Amino acid sequence: MAGSTLERWSPFADLGDLRLRLDRLFEDFSGPNGSWGPAMDVIRNEDKLVLKVDLPGITLDEVKIEVEDGMLTVSGEHEEKLDEEKDNFVRRERHYGSFCRSMPLPSGVKPEQIKATCKDGLLEVTVPLPKPEKKSVTITPTTS
Repeated sequence: MAGSTLERWSPFADLGDLRLRLDRLFEDFSGPNGSWGPAMDVIRNEDKLVLKVDLPGITLDEVKIEVEDGMLTVSGEHEEKLDEEKDNFVRRERHYGSFCRSMPLPSGVKPEQIKATCKDGLLEVTVPLPKPEKKSVTITPTTS
């Protein structure tokens, strides 16, 4: 075909969006004191994935990042201590309680190379991607 291009097929690409939608759905049911999932952007560059996770008001000792069975998970728990007699909420939208976000990692990612930084409530997790291996295939002539 003239002018056609090959596009890399990623069969699990839509699962992240589905997971986000399900997280948001269950977040609506859990209420302000239940489990919640912080907003997360995932950016793919040629050699790395960068996850940006919104964690305003969360301290670093409340956050845990783990890699297990090819899944990267950002989780933790944020305690909100209130003097209920003084605080008469008209509306309450800030989350507290336990939180968790997970995403599958491409095969070949080395967990020990993952780096994380946090500044002004924005957690950035950098995941170096493995370099694809290029191998030549030998063509063996067949005899008739």
